[in-house]
Amino acid sequence: MIPTEWYWAVFVLVAAAVQTVRNAAQRSISGTAGVSGATQVRFLYGLPFAIVFFGLVVFIYGAPPMPDASYFAWVSFGAVLQISATAFLLAAMNDRNFAVAVAYSRTEPLQIAIFGLIVLGDSLTVLLVVAVVTATGGVIVLSWPKAGARVEPRPVVMGILSASCFALSAVGFRGAIQMVDAAFLPAATTTLVVAMALQAALTTLFMLARDRKGLRAVFSAWKVSLLAGFTGALASQLWFSAFALESAARVRTLGVIEILFAQIVSARMLRERASARELLGIVLVVMGVVLVLNA
Repeated sequence: MIPTEWYWAVFVLVAAAVQTVRNAAQRSISGTAGVSGATQVRFLYGLPFAIVFFGLVVFIYGAPPMPDASYFAWVSFGAVLQISATAFLLAAMNDRNFAVAVAYSRTEPLQIAIFGLIVLGDSLTVLLVVAVVTATGGVIVLSWPKAGARVEPRPVVMGILSASCFALSAVGFRGAIQMVDAAFLPAATTTLVVAMALQAALTTLFMLARDRKGLRAVFSAWKVSLLAGFTGALASQLWFSAFALESAARVRTLGVIEILFAQIVSARMLRERASARELLGIVLVVMGVVLVLNA
């Protein structure tokens, strides 16, 4: 049996693995539906699964109390910023220094720690601060382009804006979850279904106005879209459940283990020896994960 105080860590580890599958499904869709369609899939096709999760939770726990208007403000804040974060990151894809943008987008845990402290009053111990800085540094080292790459201001700005929006969205979702007067699972699932409904509506309206061809492609590739939707909803359910139990900074810092998973299983790592820089990044990520689990 897993001690209850470690539930959040289990949720994060499983979410990171499930998210890897979702990313693969979204990448396969982006070839025909474009980046807008690939982004929309996780919300549009994820919403039915989020509704099923909510129904199961209501069956087990009963219906949670109706949240007030401020709750919906928190959810909307998180939902819109999550879409914006994805848009900033996708906008950098056309830049030849995209790797730099990705590296700066990995500053999310550090920014979450700051925003969580200011907005939600989440406590920051010295050990947690060290864990956040160490893990963030490791991920940046792993993501940074090879020597000789020219660093331009645009991808740097895009990466930082993306990280800021992701960080603020996590704070918004945790703030909303904390306002639901229910056990952690009903609180998390309620927030998930409300957020996904809003995100599905917003992204679909955008596609109808700007990219109907991509929208048709999303419906044509319904099998892969269903996979992306299910894994996206499941990963979000796990992230939100972790947010209900632990601070956003601790959750997202442990979440950087996803990039370590990717490094381990990638073909490049299997075919080539890791460089000194990559080894340093891996060591820093592992140190950060160990520290955050003990923070």
